[in-house]
Amino acid sequence: MSFLSDNIIPGEHGKIFGTNAKTEKELLKIENAVLALDGIVDFIVNHDVYPKEFTIHTSKIVKVNDVEDKIKAIGLHAIPKGLFQL
Repeated sequence: MSFLSDNIIPGEHGKIFGTNAKTEKELLKIENAVLALDGIVDFIVNHDVYPKEFTIHTSKIVKVNDVEDKIKAIGLHAIPKGLFQL
């Protein structure tokens, strides 16, 4: 793996994750868990795709594994998508 694929870097691109969450309640649980991590600025859900996707923006470097582990702890999954396009 590389630095860019293993971390969420600060900036306007953020990192996109796919999730198995289906309901608004599950998405809210994910949002609350992710926003509890240090360095997370915002959490944006894309409701126009299936399966659901969300984007995370940070104020500092945050490890993708930290996000995945936090979401696994609440019984859901998050899979990082490919690198952002320039």
